[in-house]
Amino acid sequence: MSTVDSIGALSRFLQSPPGRYVLEWEQQHLDAAVSDTFGYHALQLGLPEIDALRENRMLLRFCASDRLLEATRYHDTSGTSHTKVAVINRYEELPFASQSIDLVVMPHILEFADEPHQVLREVDRVLVPEGHVVITGFNPASLWGLRQAMARFGASPYLPRAGQFLSLPRIKDWLKLLSFEVNRGRFGCYVPSVRSDKWLLRWRWMEKAGDRWWPFLGSVYLVTAVKRVRGMRLVGAIKRRTPVHAVALTPAASRIAAFTGEAASVQMEPAQRAANDSAAARRRPG
Repeated sequence: MSTVDSIGALSRFLQSPPGRYVLEWEQQHLDAAVSDTFGYHALQLGLPEIDALRENRMLLRFCASDRLLEATRYHDTSGTSHTKVAVINRYEELPFASQSIDLVVMPHILEFADEPHQVLREVDRVLVPEGHVVITGFNPASLWGLRQAMARFGASPYLPRAGQFLSLPRIKDWLKLLSFEVNRGRFGCYVPSVRSDKWLLRWRWMEKAGDRWWPFLGSVYLVTAVKRVRGMRLVGAIKRRTPVHAVALTPAASRIAAFTGEAASVQMEPAQRAANDSAAARRRPG
């Protein structure tokens, strides 16, 4: 199954009650993650069902997706709405210049991509130094992940079958290999794998309990990181060096040799003037 078909399966899941539950949690925490990120260009990769850049204040915010939604989500400073969605087919080959994007948000892209490593390398290429990346994904070490693993033994899958769900420690390792510095991660969606709004509401009490007692078992995670480039930052103030004057040169004393029979004598006469002005000035009184 291609990346576009896989993400299409995810979109159909997001229209279900548990999918809307995921979108609600991710929208809340994406708003908090991108609100204080500054720059000029912000990019959301895929999943136009969620407005990941809603609370960001960059001048140009757009979504690169496999399809164009009718909803218009971008508003400029005058309040005029604009459609800022670019349609692409491969997230492994982003149509953007190197070091041109300040913020990239990837909701569930890596786990549904054919080559997740290449997608992450492309994001590293288009990000400016000190640029930010935000990633969301499904946690395989959760109640939903356990239910999904049972599909190998004949049970019906709870999440889209095409997804290759990646753990948060693995995502962090990939980011560190690309010289990203991981800032923070967060888990959520602790409700069991139920399918109706009625049962989702009954299990909502597990949200607060999960954050307190088993925070690493949330079904969804969000992680943010910063692109670091070695040699790009100066640490501390630059100190000026004290200028060092060139050593003045003075000619050696002249020698006068005298020979009387078998004896020889040498008389040393001091130099009359220095080889440069600096040496002469040092010998000049006052």
